[in-house]
Amino acid sequence: MDILNILGRTDELFMEDLLSYDLDMTNIISKNRFLVIGGGGSIGQAVSKELFKRGAKALHVVDLSENYLVELVRDIRSSYGYLVDDFDTFALDCGSRKFKDFMQNGKYDYVLNLSALKHVRSENSQYSMDRMIKTNLINTINTLNWAINSGACKYFCVSTDKAANPANFMGATKRAMELSIMRRDNTIPVTGARFANVAFSNGSLLESFQRRVTQKQPLSTPSDIRRFFITPQEAGIICLFSAILGKNNTIFFPCNEKEMKLTSFLEIAQNFLLSIGKKAVLCYDEIEARDLIQTLDLNKYWPINVFVTDTVGEKPFEEFYTDKESIQYGDYKDLACIEFTSDKSQLEVSEFLAKIEKLDLSSKAAVSNMLELFKEFVPTFDHVDSKRHLNARM
Repeated sequence: MDILNILGRTDELFMEDLLSYDLDMTNIISKNRFLVIGGGGSIGQAVSKELFKRGAKALHVVDLSENYLVELVRDIRSSYGYLVDDFDTFALDCGSRKFKDFMQNGKYDYVLNLSALKHVRSENSQYSMDRMIKTNLINTINTLNWAINSGACKYFCVSTDKAANPANFMGATKRAMELSIMRRDNTIPVTGARFANVAFSNGSLLESFQRRVTQKQPLSTPSDIRRFFITPQEAGIICLFSAILGKNNTIFFPCNEKEMKLTSFLEIAQNFLLSIGKKAVLCYDEIEARDLIQTLDLNKYWPINVFVTDTVGEKPFEEFYTDKESIQYGDYKDLACIEFTSDKSQLEVSEFLAKIEKLDLSSKAAVSNMLELFKEFVPTFDHVDSKRHLNARM
């Protein structure tokens, strides 16, 4: 599958930057021990492979999913063999106290946190929102503190473009994470990355296109939503640059005016179908789309249910930074950096976390209470409200 062609792009990002800095990065990677948290997902696997093929002194990968870790090992062994002597995976919950002991025993130099709850649809209830807070915010703060206490020299955590002027709860949790850990008084350098939607990553809408075709079901996509897209490998490279070369409190993001253009999900859906030899048939009703899957010649045509967005948390376009953030250009061809320093004191962070801990999840007002707490802590959070969640869409 030609992902770049489906995305309407011509060139891979970061290749010139890799040529310029690969020797420097390889020199650092080969002398240090790495822990990748959430390394079983699409981005985590991409990062792990970049570290492995540059000969990390040690590479340990943690993820909740045993299956993801097994596939990572199979992929790495099949592609690169045995370049790293101390390479292992662990099915662990990074939010557990046992994980703290694990980190201390490993004595890692670099800790890279790729774990995240990433779906806007997860704000469908207070329970999934609570899980998102723990994964995207609280676990990040804890693993940073544990990394510092165990002697690590650097910590990286992935963010999202949705953290810039967040319109949904997922973006707000990532923005709160940035505000909580990127501080002037950091005792080790902390870096991050905001990047675009990762095309065909696990659980993404684009990956679902493949599943829908396999299962003989119509595609479904909004007509009015435009996003930035990058490949899983490109996402891994952004994380690699930030984790290895980034200075304290810098957030890397892709920057290439030619290749990084906003693209509609509908355009990508049509391109995807063309790539597998099918022409899209646009429908504006779910029932029509489901009916057509029974009557069309599926060797030539495929129905797409097209709708105007009316769900919680969706803004029509994405952005990588706000107009109040300081941007550094010039060091790289396809990358730029946000120079980010939180204005939140440790006391403010602690009080915010204490309020979250006291939330009553059984209350009918739990969702609105969560949103209000985050609006107070994240002033740029402008939640897009709606009575409908993505789980109410096909």
